[in-house]
Amino acid sequence: MLTSRIIPCLDVRNGRVVKGVRFQGLRDVGDPAELARRYEDQGADEIVLLDVTATNDRRETAHGTVRAVRRNLSIPLTIGGGVRSLEDAGRLLEAGADKVSINSAAVEDPDLVAAIAGRFGSQCCVVAIDAQRQAGAWRVLTHAGRNLHQHEVLDWARDVERRGAGEILLTSWDRDGVGHGYDLALLSRMAEAVSMPVIASGGGRTPDHLTAALEAGAHAVLVASVLHDGHTTVSRLKQELDDRGQVVRP
Repeated sequence: MLTSRIIPCLDVRNGRVVKGVRFQGLRDVGDPAELARRYEDQGADEIVLLDVTATNDRRETAHGTVRAVRRNLSIPLTIGGGVRSLEDAGRLLEAGADKVSINSAAVEDPDLVAAIAGRFGSQCCVVAIDAQRQAGAWRVLTHAGRNLHQHEVLDWARDVERRGAGEILLTSWDRDGVGHGYDLALLSRMAEAVSMPVIASGGGRTPDHLTAALEAGAHAVLVASVLHDGHTTVSRLKQELDDRGQVVRP
């Protein structure tokens, strides 16, 4: 039986971890290397680091930050933000990433998904999808929520799976940062639409929220504010999930 993963997310701006609601009202919550090590010590299965301004600033992810985090980390590290080419992805992998996450660039150039998967393997290619409810469906957002596309989220996920993506990082834009729980309808539909692993993101705050996401079909849950603000720890969340019958990694 596959075990469920708990993955802390580090949203980074100018070398510091920040957190807000839908990337607005960002506040400083710490040093990425220190937080990554803390969460690994607590039992995190992986770390996701997203440079939240790289795409809109039209620059690459800060490689110095990636290297600093990697020096403190032995668990898998996914890096996203500002990846616009195969060369960008390669430089991040050389800097210490295990996986590269692409969002806006994949929508603008879907062939990039196949290029990254073909060069580095599907296991390295994560497609991040920011989803917003629109008239009874979910539409794709890019550029940190600035651009709404006509892509229907489930159709887009099927497309990137055909192109070789190995994992989906699925964020409910409506739930991001508000702590009301994940969008379970979106998660269950996504789990039915694709066969690759789906990471649930956006809204998780309590063990019940995490459990519900996993029961809806997510393979992993992304958490941020609840850890950054000291409300709980990864180890405590794992114990709570275990108490609820979820199979988690030690």
